[in-house]
Amino acid sequence: MALLTGRVAIVTGASKGIGRVTSQLFAREGAKVVCAARSADLVRETASLVQRAGGSAIAVVADLSREDDVRALVAKAVESFGSVDCLVNNAGDGGPTSPIQDYSLDDWMYTINSCLTSSYLCARFAVPAMIAAGRGAIVNIASMAGRRGLPHRVGYCSAKAGQIGMTAGLAVELGRHNITVNAIAPGAVEGDRIDRMIAGQAQLRGISVEQQRKTFLDRAPLRRMTTAEDIAWASAFLCSDHARNISGQCIPVNAGEPA
Repeated sequence: MALLTGRVAIVTGASKGIGRVTSQLFAREGAKVVCAARSADLVRETASLVQRAGGSAIAVVADLSREDDVRALVAKAVESFGSVDCLVNNAGDGGPTSPIQDYSLDDWMYTINSCLTSSYLCARFAVPAMIAAGRGAIVNIASMAGRRGLPHRVGYCSAKAGQIGMTAGLAVELGRHNITVNAIAPGAVEGDRIDRMIAGQAQLRGISVEQQRKTFLDRAPLRRMTTAEDIAWASAFLCSDHARNISGQCIPVNAGEPA
């Protein structure tokens, strides 16, 4: 039997990258998937890719930092598929790469709302449906940046550390309802976001992009970046019955990079 047969999963930030790959993998593993993101065309494309591959998915366009949008998202999931069993909080923008003295309050609030407030709101509205279903699994896609920090990324590091703290608190609160709550801390994940961050860090340090990329690879004993598929598989495991007694953990998926 597939890992997630019979489950209904909300995957946020599903327009591309980790969210798109996770949506596709969850569907292949038997879940009905609610793909959520702000970008209408891209999130609908994700749902269409799932459907064309024989999976079950719908797309919901939502700004996940807005309470009304998240309330409507969860209501749509329950209306369409009857319950919510899994929530993968993947949505979030990394914000600018900037020294603290140039990091504006607007930059700070945008990054915190995008990464952390969205996770809080999705959990807040999904939990009642999980309690009604008698089970649930929440996976917060955090970052190694929330454990050891990165220069010039104060908002992102703070938001990801907040996700890790929220994971610990909710795991204790929700365990009596048979709901697990875990975080995944990716290292450098291949894709456009890490490419932009590497370019920004290289510019601030006055080195080449290739030199900056090497600093990321040198941190990892396996000498490679993480992929979206790596994060998707870890999320699927944490949402499955195989992980029913794993909760309150922050699990690095980072090619062996130390915290």
